Amino acid sequence: MASSASYAAATPAELLRRDRILSSKLYLDVPGSKAPVVYSPAYDIAFLGIEKLHPFDSSKWGRICRFLTKEGHLEKNRVVEPLEASKDDLLVVHSESYLNSLKSSLKVASIVEVPPVALIPNWLVQQKLLYPFRKQVGGSILSAKLALERGWAINVGGGFHHCSAEEGGGFCAYADISLCIQFAFVRLNISRVMIIDLDAHQGNGHEKDFGNDGRVYTLDMYNAGIYPFDHVAKRYIDQKVELVSGTKTDDYLDQLDKALKVAESRFQPQLIVYNAGTDILDGDSLGRLKISPEGVVIRDEKVFRPITGNL
Repeated sequence: MASSASYAAATPAELLRRDRILSSKLYLDVPGSKAPVVYSPAYDIAFLGIEKLHPFDSSKWGRICRFLTKEGHLEKNRVVEPLEASKDDLLVVHSESYLNSLKSSLKVASIVEVPPVALIPNWLVQQKLLYPFRKQVGGSILSAKLALERGWAINVGGGFHHCSAEEGGGFCAYADISLCIQFAFVRLNISRVMIIDLDAHQGNGHEKDFGNDGRVYTLDMYNAGIYPFDHVAKRYIDQKVELVSGTKTDDYLDQLDKALKVAESRFQPQLIVYNAGTDILDGDSLGRLKISPEGVVIRDEKVFRPITGNL
């Protein structure tokens, strides 16, 4: 546990953050009969066809779970449903002013990159768009607890790596990765976390949030020729692997092997947060890489197997 001296040295803001984390209800007690897979039907975003105006598939989470259930890989009654992240939970990372800015539909439209959202009453935007995001935030936070208890855990949603404490973007309104880690520092009493971000895009949100925090090591492997082109955030990446558009499977996996070996030699984490974006797939219009479906599976195995031994 942290010493009384460390509490005495903490700033009022740090003490308030700690109090909010300790009073949160998001760390549910999950029975052993449940699988360490976190999902809620509320994750899916669909209203008035607005979701079809962005290339990001905002109903994929439900299809993933239905597929896993249909194929016999997951029993529906074993899935863990998280709570929605409350305002106090979100204030652990976000400022009051940022959260207030989300009361503007115009602001949310800019973040999710769907201009017509600006014309929708904000109460409806909160209900149909931001509420699903807040449920996914709750899922990411809970997944860290489950991972420490079970050895691994998966939140089917989340991974909003473009959102930082003060700025959303790229279809990311809340900084679930930063929140997940801040909760883990306090509730799980850990001090070394590695972020492995293998989405096709740079994870500029969490990079800004932990840029000067030696407790967090970031390995980010991304296509340098696409959004977000965040050169400020790049300075905070501990280990970056910049790919070019059109990178193919064998080259990708070779570079990943080398990067994982370097990361292992540099940092020994107590928790790994893995952002497993599938926009690296060949044909993804946003990711612009050429990784085969089999290559994505191999990628995930390369990250998971050394940790779990046998997932």
